Amino acid sequence: MKITGEEIQKIALLSRLHIEENQVDAVEKQLSDILSYMDLLKEVDITDVEPTAHAVTMRNVMREDVPHESLPHEAALANAPEPENGYFKVPKVLQD
Repeated sequence: MKITGEEIQKIALLSRLHIEENQVDAVEKQLSDILSYMDLLKEVDITDVEPTAHAVTMRNVMREDVPHESLPHEAALANAPEPENGYFKVPKVLQD
């Protein structure tokens, strides 16, 4: 195993996770498997691979920010359940 039950308990304490005693063996195996996979990834030759932030080319799919006439006041309030004096009526926010 790449990680011990004692290390699992320490990691749980530091990360403020509660791991039951009967779960330690399962977590130990899972984390050991993850660490073994990381070792496997270290063996991959990446000398000709350029660093990227995304696996595929990203592009901005948002529309241009073009000024235009805004929604008329009446249309904005048309679907409001309870407009009041030309405004949206909302429940009062209570603070503790």
